[in-house]
Amino acid sequence: MKQWGAVMSETNHQLKGYELIRNDVLQLVLGKEHDHLLYWVGKSLARKYKLEQIEELHTFFKQVYWGDLSLIKQKKNEWHYELSGEWMTKDDERSYQLEAGFLAETLETQFAVATAATYTKKGKAIRLTVHFDHKDSVAI
Repeated sequence: MKQWGAVMSETNHQLKGYELIRNDVLQLVLGKEHDHLLYWVGKSLARKYKLEQIEELHTFFKQVYWGDLSLIKQKKNEWHYELSGEWMTKDDERSYQLEAGFLAETLETQFAVATAATYTKKGKAIRLTVHFDHKDSVAI
């Protein structure tokens, strides 16, 4: 368990309320369904806040304090993104399902094919992989 003084010294004080809600309150309220529900909330947010172009993803992520998002590799059936932020350390226990869901839904809308996103922790960054199913088109 973290002590409050240590929490306050780790990152920007202005983000503390956001981090408490994101990392603690949602976990308490959602319980063991936390990760699963965050993924679907991310998809729902992407439908509510539709981005006109894929290039807007970086700006959106930055503006909502989700971190710096960069496309690092493109393959036919998957795209790899890296997400970084000052709070991402080796001790970061946050779930990134919200971001994964948002990214999956945004790209699904852009390309009209089914997508799913996963994430892994890579050092002080998060690797998000969006998988495309080109055989499964979706109505937009």
